[in-house]
Amino acid sequence: MPIHYLRSLTARHRTGAANRRLGFALAFVAGAANAGGFLAVGQYTSHMSGIVSALADNLAIGETMLVVGGLSALAAFLCGAAVSAILINWGRRRQAHSEYATPLLLEAGLLLCFGLLGSNLEHHRVMFMPATVGLLCFVMGLQNAMITKISKAEIRTTHVTGLVTDIGIELGKLFYWNLGAAQEGGDKVRADRARLRLLSSLLGMFLAGAIVGAFGFKHAGFVATVPLATILVALAVVPVLDDLRGRSMRV
Repeated sequence: MPIHYLRSLTARHRTGAANRRLGFALAFVAGAANAGGFLAVGQYTSHMSGIVSALADNLAIGETMLVVGGLSALAAFLCGAAVSAILINWGRRRQAHSEYATPLLLEAGLLLCFGLLGSNLEHHRVMFMPATVGLLCFVMGLQNAMITKISKAEIRTTHVTGLVTDIGIELGKLFYWNLGAAQEGGDKVRADRARLRLLSSLLGMFLAGAIVGAFGFKHAGFVATVPLATILVALAVVPVLDDLRGRSMRV
């Protein structure tokens, strides 16, 4: 049963339930990496709106090095999303069971690299800080593109601005006064309660991950990346093993 459950999370053939469960797990990981990453590098790396705004501000005040850093972070997120799309489409062309699992394995490895880079931050901050920020932005782009493709843009996990906006829209529909429409025979405004539950759950998992990540990095340091990488490996390992087993049978 656990093997079947894990296989379903990143299987080629998708269901709405599998997308939601995967989204919850990835939102938790993203929240933990984003909050923990802030404690490590003093910068949130999951939302590009803040990075682009900071880039413009630094350009206006003449902080050239910070502008270069902002451009590098933006490019890293963009490259992460592009790599995710390449890996998924490559797996799809090969009809691999690990079509969606491969980006998660790469993300797990990169989170461990973040832990290794981070251990050198205090002693070589000038050298390792830009690489660490770029690595985290790449990871966030990689994950966000993966869950976007797998859910057909229904679920996002690395930033919550869109989630909170959509929750607000659904709450507005939920509390809308339909009395006039009912009297005039018009269509009633109705909230999509299932979508509201999904969005609220994703927000809750991101918040839970952020709390765990912040406390983990504060008290355990960069070793806190190991549990996050372990979660990602658990999500991805069964389809990868299915591919390896199928390959060995063909040899």
